[in-house]
Amino acid sequence: MMSVFPENFLWGGATAANQLEGAYDVDGKGLSVQDVTPDGGMGPITDGPTPDNLKLEAVDFYHHYKEDIVLFAEMGFKVFRLSIAWSRIFPNGDETEPNEAGLQFYDDVFDELAKYGIEPLVTISHYETPLHLSKEYNGWANRKLIDFYAHYAETIFKRYKDKVKYWLTFNEVNSVLHAPFMSGGILTPPEELSKQDLYQAVHHELVASSLATKIGHEINPNFKIGCMVLAMPAYPMTPDPLDQLAVREFENQNYLFSDIHVRGKYPNYIKRYFDENNITIDFAEGDKQLLAEHTVDFVSFSYYMSVAQAHNPEEYSTGKGNIMGGISNPYLESSEWGWQIDPVGLRLVLNDFYDRYQIPLFIVENGLGAKDELVETKNGYTVNDDYRIDYMQKHLQQVGEAVKDGVDIMGYTSWGCIDLVSASTAQLSKRYGFIYVDRDDNGEGSFKRYKKKSFDWYKDVIASNGESLDD
Repeated sequence: MMSVFPENFLWGGATAANQLEGAYDVDGKGLSVQDVTPDGGMGPITDGPTPDNLKLEAVDFYHHYKEDIVLFAEMGFKVFRLSIAWSRIFPNGDETEPNEAGLQFYDDVFDELAKYGIEPLVTISHYETPLHLSKEYNGWANRKLIDFYAHYAETIFKRYKDKVKYWLTFNEVNSVLHAPFMSGGILTPPEELSKQDLYQAVHHELVASSLATKIGHEINPNFKIGCMVLAMPAYPMTPDPLDQLAVREFENQNYLFSDIHVRGKYPNYIKRYFDENNITIDFAEGDKQLLAEHTVDFVSFSYYMSVAQAHNPEEYSTGKGNIMGGISNPYLESSEWGWQIDPVGLRLVLNDFYDRYQIPLFIVENGLGAKDELVETKNGYTVNDDYRIDYMQKHLQQVGEAVKDGVDIMGYTSWGCIDLVSASTAQLSKRYGFIYVDRDDNGEGSFKRYKKKSFDWYKDVIASNGESLDD
């Protein structure tokens, strides 16, 4: 039987520098917002790095990247999504000259990937705003960040123009509405942050994304530059039309970001929301034209769960662990962290985005965070993670259904293909990988790598271009 997946489908895995690399103060790297959030994106901010912050060492990809890439190649990866740590290149974020040691590290990583024919997919800013930009300028609330970001993007575009083809401007750009410090470096406490200032920060990021897209295409017209949003479909709790309206209002807050990235202008539906909340976006000269003329080549997204919505949400229980809110769906099971498992939702998202935009889509995050147990077998240590295989098999089968539906999908990168520190909880025990890393929530362990059962399962999926999913 022929695979339904396109021949050039990009199978691989996804990571972020702050959750993976460690070496937080090595080779001239400056501090990022992650170095002062030891309890995760929604937790309190510390004055400086503290020993309980697992991200400071993470899983030490900085010193283990060669052996990790060997394992990715063994699985058959066609693509590896990673982010560049902004503060490795510009330690404070506002310098004119970059840090050569930081640039060289990513040169070495890209060269190592090239040895095995693995394409890098690079996120320019993945929850890694330099801490100085947060403290000095209040992050993306300040328009000055557009120029700092553009200078950073131009620096890495020029440096890696022959090594990297696929780029994402911001990770989960819509998450700034829910995690303004982690996502946007905005130091103002969320309860004091006005909607006016928050949506003005959103505007600054959207303009910066368009400017980076412009610069990137000028440096190398073959670059494929995409946006990246957190996708979360919503279902009405009942057939009450008011519940359906609640769904529409929830989803529009996310569509806003991809609509502007792809269509190049603010949609009509947001104007009422702005009017009712006394929000007036300050457009500088040239903003409108930049957004209109420099739209993205593809839309990428993370997908972990769906939610339900109602016009009277107080009458229902909300989902645990979900930064974007929402109501628990009685028809779905939940993960150990309260995220509801909905493979069909991924097919719906793919169809919705493709119907809306008609440009290629890329699933750049999907996976199951779970507590894994390392066990000894006659072939060495492993993790029998059948629950992860089951989760991914069901989701990838729905991706296959979306391909049959006619959706143009570039690829799929499973989140945390090697264990890393969770963004939401800053734990290592919330594991996603096909590769187990021996380090625990107390920061103890050997950093040794072990293949889980899912490692060979994913290897078969890639080798068969998805055909094995039918077994």
